[in-house]
Amino acid sequence: MGGRAAAALLRARFAGECALLALLVGGLVLAATVFRGEEHQARVSLLAGPAGPDAPQYGEVVALSLPALVEVARSPLVLARAGTVAERVSVELVPASGLARLSVRAPTAAQASAEAAAVARAVVATDLLAPAATLRLLDEPEVTRVAPDWPLALGLAFAAAVAAGVTTAAGRHLRRTRVSDTVRAALAAAGSDRPVAVLHDDDPGLVGRLAVLCDAATRPARVVAVVPELIPSAEALAARLPDKTAEPSDGVALVVVVPAGGRQEELASVVGALPAGTTVVAVVLA
Repeated sequence: MGGRAAAALLRARFAGECALLALLVGGLVLAATVFRGEEHQARVSLLAGPAGPDAPQYGEVVALSLPALVEVARSPLVLARAGTVAERVSVELVPASGLARLSVRAPTAAQASAEAAAVARAVVATDLLAPAATLRLLDEPEVTRVAPDWPLALGLAFAAAVAAGVTTAAGRHLRRTRVSDTVRAALAAAGSDRPVAVLHDDDPGLVGRLAVLCDAATRPARVVAVVPELIPSAEALAARLPDKTAEPSDGVALVVVVPAGGRQEELASVVGALPAGTTVVAVVLA
């Protein structure tokens, strides 16, 4: 039961770390989206109509010239008259209708409305469709708030949080699997063909698992480090294991403490130099 409880605790801690990172990323995305500030969009419609009852080739002129309204509305002359910039102006043409919708975005509703009306008046003043047709304002600017878009912001934050959590979980799993494979490859290179447990030093049930392995081997445990930097960790771990040196045995159950990264060449060297009667029961990644 203790081993199961320790494993459950480790899984819970791992899940908590992933969830915490997911919440952090989601919160940052939400904050970045919301704190961009409010933005309002004002839209006004322009309608093309014949300049008079005898307007020549009215339909052809409108069909050929009205698409140029997109560029005229963002031209330096119109922008200067309206007091806005091209990035905030957009134009939508309604096919086969002679209708165009001008939109202007601004930080406040009043500014958006004023600039949309100014852009529309400046476009009308250019007489783009003369002499066959004219443009006229169809309505007053209609203003809506477009940012922050709460459904979009929450959706982006949720998607970012899920992606961060899944990526973190997958990355940690792959990293642990890759390290375990490297350890087993080093043991195989040293001529060890026995199954060896690969454990992590942050496992809450590490001491209990090692004790079970040593009991199964019916040999006293000995903990060694493959590099000098890990000697204190090996000594601390050895002090926590049951002392069975006084009991009769045929050898030693060896626990090897190795770095969590690298090619594990030191591990292969240590295992290859073990005397007879020594059995490697576990490798601890520190």
